[in-house]
Amino acid sequence: MARTPQALSYNDIRDAVDSIAGAVRPVTLAAVDPGAIPSSGVGQCQAWLALEFMQFSGSVKLRGAQNLVSTHRADATLPAAGLTIACAGNAGLACAWAAKATGTRAAIFVPATTPTRRIDALQALDADVRRAGLVQAEAEAACRDYAASSGALLVDASQDRLFAAGMGTLMVEIHQQIPDLDTVVVAAVSGGLFAGVATAANHFGVRIVAVEHQDRRGLHAALKSRRVLEIGIDSIAAGTLDAHRVSAMALDAVQRFDVRSILVSDNNIAAAQRALWEHRRLMVEPAGATALAGLLTGAYTPEPGEKVCVVLSGANIGQWSPPFRQPDYP
Repeated sequence: MARTPQALSYNDIRDAVDSIAGAVRPVTLAAVDPGAIPSSGVGQCQAWLALEFMQFSGSVKLRGAQNLVSTHRADATLPAAGLTIACAGNAGLACAWAAKATGTRAAIFVPATTPTRRIDALQALDADVRRAGLVQAEAEAACRDYAASSGALLVDASQDRLFAAGMGTLMVEIHQQIPDLDTVVVAAVSGGLFAGVATAANHFGVRIVAVEHQDRRGLHAALKSRRVLEIGIDSIAAGTLDAHRVSAMALDAVQRFDVRSILVSDNNIAAAQRALWEHRRLMVEPAGATALAGLLTGAYTPEPGEKVCVVLSGANIGQWSPPFRQPDYP
């Protein structure tokens, strides 16, 4: 298949490795103890958890934001007005962090219904937080208007090539630590993380397993129709998988590479959160636990001895989301 203009290359990711060097935390890999997380998928393989939720801003998206800001600064293409994005979640927090670290202005647009804790987190990073409308679509429209009038760089974390390439650097670091890795399991979400990781994994000859929420199956819908489609949100956990469509980059990657795509439910994700707490004392947000949920369901069953790395992508959670309940501390 001919590559689309949105297609990532491994060279994009290698450039991103240099761009973010020293500005992000190297990923920590934790081996899963045999039998520690009971599952037909985990018990018979050698598994590692990529603890990317330990990143400075609390998610893998800092890699993308840092690459975007650093590259534009190096190319002298970053406007004096800085950057702007409509997102109170991990992408917005990552952009605010990368902007502060590089002395860049950041205007973050959020709906008026955004929880105070998210506003506080963004303002703590000196972001200019602007409430606009009651729903995300209204905040996005206001953000576009601001970019047009101010000249600020409009950021779409799910569609931006530099953002995706930055997140792909995670796979480079994983491969450096486990050069004979067989399989990487990663949440598809909006597609930027998936596209970046899949591009690097394919370069290294690593099998790719993409995990999506069953009510947020943008990758499945795009594959079936051979085009990008709008997808609704109809669950608690799916609401944290924040984009309304899979990116063109992700569609290109899944069509070009050998990808196994599986679906999980709210209950599957909650079970993964519980397993991480019970066996590692790790608190990971629903989106961050989605990849592990895919492995725990048994939808993908590794071969005995297969070396598998599961990406835990984020942990910006202010409270435990149902059906997961906060554990009782001794």
